[in-house]
Amino acid sequence: MTFAGSEDIHPASTRGTGCSQSRSLAFPVYEVPGQTAPLEKGPTMVRNLANVIDIHRTTDPVRVDGLRVLVVAESFLPQVNGVTNSVRRVLDHLASEGHVAELVAPTGPATYAGFQVNVVRGARLPFYKDFRIGLETRRRLRRIIQDFRPDVVHIASPATLGYQAARTAGEMGIPTVAIYQTDMIGFAERYGIPGGALAMAALTRLIHTSVNRTLAPSSASLKQLEDLGVPGLGTWKRGVDLVQFDPQHRSEELRRRLAPNGELLVGYVGRLAPEKEIELLAHLDGLPNIQVVVVGGGPEDGHLRKVLPNAHFLGMLHGEELGAAYASLDVFVHTGRHETFGQSLQEAMASGLPVIAPEQGGPIDVVDRGAGFLFPPGDGEALRAYVRLLVQDEKLRTQMATVARRSVEGRSWHAVNETLVAHYRDVIAGGTQPPARGVPPLLRPALRTLRRAS
Repeated sequence: MTFAGSEDIHPASTRGTGCSQSRSLAFPVYEVPGQTAPLEKGPTMVRNLANVIDIHRTTDPVRVDGLRVLVVAESFLPQVNGVTNSVRRVLDHLASEGHVAELVAPTGPATYAGFQVNVVRGARLPFYKDFRIGLETRRRLRRIIQDFRPDVVHIASPATLGYQAARTAGEMGIPTVAIYQTDMIGFAERYGIPGGALAMAALTRLIHTSVNRTLAPSSASLKQLEDLGVPGLGTWKRGVDLVQFDPQHRSEELRRRLAPNGELLVGYVGRLAPEKEIELLAHLDGLPNIQVVVVGGGPEDGHLRKVLPNAHFLGMLHGEELGAAYASLDVFVHTGRHETFGQSLQEAMASGLPVIAPEQGGPIDVVDRGAGFLFPPGDGEALRAYVRLLVQDEKLRTQMATVARRSVEGRSWHAVNETLVAHYRDVIAGGTQPPARGVPPLLRPALRTLRRAS
């Protein structure tokens, strides 16, 4: 059974926090003057009454029907990646819409968007020392959950920390929504970890059969999870900031600096990591009238500077600088085949760029017809041919740039995050997952090992 979004939600049964349905609490119902939904006597009533009082205390009130959302993330600031960016957008939305949230993550500031950040224990990956994974105990997570008393637990790109959070919330009767964002199977394959792909497939299934609903960003991700026997699937795509990423931010000064002889700028934006396959840009060497630009940071930085000696490396950029970098390019290229979505493609399209990406995973959904080209994964010669075509044909380049911008104009973060909140309300109201399907035979040994370890 697949939950497609707001059309599956039952508004009449999801007013207020919905805690009585998700936790089977038999509290009487009370009315509060000016309240559009009844309040339950008990913990939920105490919370909602506090919210009513807040309306008279603050200029940015907590909604009377607002939710309490505990967000558990495997990655957060100062790390900058797709998981961090999505979590920030979710927290910003919850704050602006009057909900209450807390964050649990292995790194982060004391607060974000006015919400408390619980920094938990973690460890650095031996092959990616800039990245920490969460390794907190269920005992500590249980205490955090008890103190915050959430209506729902949002688990962002779950791995070690996310799995522990899912188990703890399940034991406490708190509904959970997991966001599938990192292709751990492809990650293990790319890093050449012996037996890693099979282990990650088993872990992915174990995690996502432990939650009430898993939201995937693309049809390819849904298919991957379905093949693993994961039930209770839904779709949650990603929004794009149409103000930050806009063709109007094109910087002629930046273009003169990067291409003093008037070359066309062909760029990549994202993490510099092995699974991104950025070395494919070496196939662009020798193409006339182009300059390769790389924006981002990561463990492959030093290696890529050697592989791409003629490219300009701009490092990590944020805010207006990032928007200007995108808009100043002529063609955008994404090289990695293991994207569950492809957020940088959306940002490039919003910036009015034709895009080129592998025909695998998220890009199949993200890149609309006429907005760019999809090439066979790993095929550097096909990538080179598409770049050459766009460089040589200014009319085609302009047409695709126009289509690209138009194709993302309806993908605001507000709209996609309202869909996410609708999923929260549905699982709170009892929209739990159906039973998991049979375990694929190849995964059974790995699953047995993981269960014994946990």
